[in-house]
Amino acid sequence: MPILVWIVGGLAVVIVAVAMATSSGSTNATRDSKPSPSTTPKVDKSHRADAEKAAGIPPKPTGADRAAYLDAIAAVDPALTAEPDKAIDAGRNQCSALDGGASHVDYLAAQRFGNDAHPLTDAQGAELNKVLRKTLCPKG
Repeated sequence: MPILVWIVGGLAVVIVAVAMATSSGSTNATRDSKPSPSTTPKVDKSHRADAEKAAGIPPKPTGADRAAYLDAIAAVDPALTAEPDKAIDAGRNQCSALDGGASHVDYLAAQRFGNDAHPLTDAQGAELNKVLRKTLCPKG
């Protein structure tokens, strides 16, 4: 009986060794191969603008329109304009919710403009939606 255990145990060691040698060879081949180039198509600006318009996202405001928008957002909460580009992106995305018939839009505005460090209330979200309707996305 001890000889049979030794033979079975030895066979198991050989099988494990062969499996490790086989798998390590394929790992090295994968590691040494070069990544394939990306096949993700690039989207040009005109297609992006068309897609945003179809989704109800208005263009980024510039000049006086940008200043008026940021001033109106700051009137709700000055901290919201600490990062102007984020405030603009949040507003543009919120316009999509307002024009797309989303429910709980005041809550959504509070979530889009606020964060864990600076949470907003639904009442502030309602104020932001009023600002959006006067600036970025007036109701047609």
